[in-house]
Amino acid sequence: MGPLNVVLLIILALSALATIALVLMHSGKGTGVSDMIASSMYNSAAGSGVWERNLDRLTVISAVVFGVCVCVLALTFPLGTI
Repeated sequence: MGPLNVVLLIILALSALATIALVLMHSGKGTGVSDMIASSMYNSAAGSGVWERNLDRLTVISAVVFGVCVCVLALTFPLGTI
């Protein structure tokens, strides 16, 4: 396994953790349990501003980085190794 694969594995792990954290930071859109919990932390109008747009952008960027890393690793990972 070359240095490119090691760097890509590190970026893959970091982008996976970032994507999970960013998705969990999104506010619930339904009327279920997540909405009850979220409404106790902040008001419902707080998610429509700049914070929500930036959170959306960061989530998409980290998901795209994760996807690109998976595709590149699928093409460059040495065969026959575990």
